[in-house]
Amino acid sequence: MMSSAVETGRITTNVPARLDRLPWARWHWIVVIGLGTVWILDGLEVTIVGSMSDALKPHDTGLGMSNFDIGFAGAAYVAGACLGALFFGQLTDRFGRKKLFLLTLGVYICATVLTAFSMSPLWYFIARFLTGTGIGGEYAAINSAIDELIPAKYRGRVDIAINGSFWVGAAAGSLLTIPLLNPNVIDASWGWRLAFALGAVLAVGILLVRRNVPESPRWLFIHGQEDRAETIVGDIERTVAEETGHELNDVSESITVRQRKTIGIGLIARTVFTVYPKRSVLCFSLFVGQAFLYNAFFFTYGDTLTTFFGVNQTGWYLAVFAASNFVGALVLSPLFDRLGRIRMITGTYVLSGVLLAIAGLLLGNLSATSLTAIGAITFFFASAGASAAYLTASEIFPMETRALCIAFFYAIGTAAGGISGPLLFGALIDHASATKDVTGIALGYYIGAALMIGGGIVESVLGVRAEGRSLESIARPLTAEDAPTGSDHAAAQTA
Repeated sequence: MMSSAVETGRITTNVPARLDRLPWARWHWIVVIGLGTVWILDGLEVTIVGSMSDALKPHDTGLGMSNFDIGFAGAAYVAGACLGALFFGQLTDRFGRKKLFLLTLGVYICATVLTAFSMSPLWYFIARFLTGTGIGGEYAAINSAIDELIPAKYRGRVDIAINGSFWVGAAAGSLLTIPLLNPNVIDASWGWRLAFALGAVLAVGILLVRRNVPESPRWLFIHGQEDRAETIVGDIERTVAEETGHELNDVSESITVRQRKTIGIGLIARTVFTVYPKRSVLCFSLFVGQAFLYNAFFFTYGDTLTTFFGVNQTGWYLAVFAASNFVGALVLSPLFDRLGRIRMITGTYVLSGVLLAIAGLLLGNLSATSLTAIGAITFFFASAGASAAYLTASEIFPMETRALCIAFFYAIGTAAGGISGPLLFGALIDHASATKDVTGIALGYYIGAALMIGGGIVESVLGVRAEGRSLESIARPLTAEDAPTGSDHAAAQTA
């Protein structure tokens, strides 16, 4: 059954409707595993760095790094992720999802291997920066591909659960550091290097699975490759029908688009800032809040435990913290489809912000165990909200801008919150360590709390009801024949 007909540079297609009406099948799990597991790598990276702060400080077995150096390395990683997201994000919209999610994973693998062979702090900083560029590019390529391949009915829970899988890697990284950083098990000069090398090995395995994930049919038909889009969707339909044993119903909904080989960044920028300004403010608020909260707290949490609470093996504490984050994203994710995006994002942001502020007030009376417990409760809710920030950016802008919008708001929000957070916390820890007074870092908690609560308030006012809706109905493609203009766009933003 052909679903498109070429008409002087225009096609009418029902590919989006055919993808959205599919029942969940084993094929969708291939997409989840092949694409979503990159967040496990990111979690592994961040946790290993956070857990091995002490291992990197000695001059003989480590790299002779200070507390500030540890924070600077975290900032370098985030800066690389921001620039990588912007650079690879525009390439993802121009050259396709698949080419870029293979390329960015390759960048990550090479940079992680370089990290394992670091011979000086400068080498380490550069390797962390390059690793970040690969991960940042992944965020843009992967989120756009996932949302364009997963049916609308499941998009919210799948996207949030996948983004939450970051914490599977975080838990694994925390537990791995226990034997790897134990000098009685592995020589201290090799343990932290092996930790990075394991990340590269896992990435190679993901790359092999990812090769079986197809290009986004939505991207293909807009870029003049409707025949290939038809072939891919037909193969998916046959596979899903065989796996589920259900006969797929016909669809009547279609969309007419004007095909283009490339879409200029100028048009994309005008669309984001002049057509959807309220959605732009929304995404910026959500990304700044979650970026500061996570990058400030988590990048330096291991250093906090060792400096103020005398914890030698931080892995167990970080594993508990990471587990609560993943469970929160997994348990709460279905509610984003059932109760709606606005209610859930507002609730998770505001609640986690309030809980973090309480933790700051109680900081002087807490132990390593009680601080971890409060953090686990706080981030049970924050993890789902933070994952929803990526879901929001990938849903509420036109398809031609999707990857770059994810990259832009990730980069801007993370630059504002993710670079300043580790640097601020690193400086606070250095200053407070002289007196061993942990309350000296409470300021960072209060700032994170305020940003999260502010993000929740913005969501309650400007949020978009995207649950259960096709991507094309949430934001019409720029190339759509009947794309709304002028006042219609303003009305669309409140829909």
